[in-house]
Amino acid sequence: MKQTRLSDQIAIQLQEMIADGSLQPGEKLPAERQLAERLGVSRPSLREAIQKLTCKGLLATRRGGGTYVSESLNDGMVEPLIALLKDQPESRYDVLEVRHALDGMAAYYAALRATDDDRALIKQRFDEMIAAHEDGSDPMAEARADAAFHLSITEASHNPVLLHLMRGLFVLLQSSIEHNLEQLYTIPRVFEPLSKQHENLMQAVVDGSPDRARSAAQDHMVFVEESLQHIDQEQARKERSLRRVSLIKNGV
Repeated sequence: MKQTRLSDQIAIQLQEMIADGSLQPGEKLPAERQLAERLGVSRPSLREAIQKLTCKGLLATRRGGGTYVSESLNDGMVEPLIALLKDQPESRYDVLEVRHALDGMAAYYAALRATDDDRALIKQRFDEMIAAHEDGSDPMAEARADAAFHLSITEASHNPVLLHLMRGLFVLLQSSIEHNLEQLYTIPRVFEPLSKQHENLMQAVVDGSPDRARSAAQDHMVFVEESLQHIDQEQARKERSLRRVSLIKNGV
């Protein structure tokens, strides 16, 4: 039986850390000495393993030093969908439907599998999201904090496939509905229920109640989708009104 090279074993271990979210896209790897000690391997073997993963496109080196997890891991899924959304903007609601299903699944399994560290991180992300709203100076920072909160729940599901799918969807949604998200976080009547829904979701996961967590996640996504649809409708009404005014001014 052929023995696996040590560098291949290390590469597999690093690959698993990327897959399970321990190492995230864009994250810098620890210094070589520190990582070798953490994995209990020699630096030459670690160096060889990193080179293998760099050749696969999972890792990348940057000018100024350092090795990073590739930020393009989700590009294969995201880029074609971004092109679709540019041609068919209404497709964004198809993406939200997918999130409706996946968010519910993530919340369900997070409630079942979350560790103490997971629960602490979810609470931390919730507090950061609320703080971002109370600051109120940057709606997109609020949207990013919202995404980080939801992703912390997905990470707690300990399902790497689900995690990578959700990361790709957040990139996609943020690129396609940035204007809507900015508006969503500046409408008082929207934020109050959003905040309560997030709190209910967090509490259900922390309490270890999978059915309640799934329901809370799905109710939240229904509200988000309906709110974004309302923003789209209001924008369309304003554009029609401006066109009418322009036609009147031009004597048409």
